[in-house]
Amino acid sequence: MYEGIVQDLIDELGRLPGVGPKSAQRIAFHVLQADPVDVRRLAHVLTEVKLRVRFCVVCGNVAEDEQCRICRDTRRDPSVLCVVEESKDVVAIERTREYRGRYHVLGGAISPIEGIGPDQLRVKELLARLSDGVVTEVILATDPNLEGEATATYLSRMLRPMGLRVTRLASGLPVGGDLEYADEVTLGRAFEGRRAVDD
Repeated sequence: MYEGIVQDLIDELGRLPGVGPKSAQRIAFHVLQADPVDVRRLAHVLTEVKLRVRFCVVCGNVAEDEQCRICRDTRRDPSVLCVVEESKDVVAIERTREYRGRYHVLGGAISPIEGIGPDQLRVKELLARLSDGVVTEVILATDPNLEGEATATYLSRMLRPMGLRVTRLASGLPVGGDLEYADEVTLGRAFEGRRAVDD
């Protein structure tokens, strides 16, 4: 334990996701040893991000305006909607440069253990977006874990009666992986999602 403000800094850093006590201590001492200009710049950016960044009124992605850059982009295909859990998932998909549709960010996944149900997610907003008939396909791109699967199952049951094509991202073996190290669920998904080999 350190005294005063140093311990306060360590405690606050330790509240960040993925930052344990040791990492918080390392970051705190890095800040103490850093140039004051660098620390002021970091403090300024932290303050600015809270003042200027909001969530897109259309899709729920992070934005500095009412709408994010993807929702403002008229070149995007409005008939395909990719549903993700968090804004960081949008960034991951955009990096592939394979998807040219629009997004809907739920703001999490169904997790009864954490007390998160469909009402805590942006499901009503999703249904409102689908009511105009423009979207013909909804891609469920939730995480391939228990919570993500529960969310995808819930949404697919809700969306299928609307006459939409509901798809799920394929999952299975990673490129460069070895079969012997794959768990049963991953290997099973790889078999389910197998495809024809082109000549």
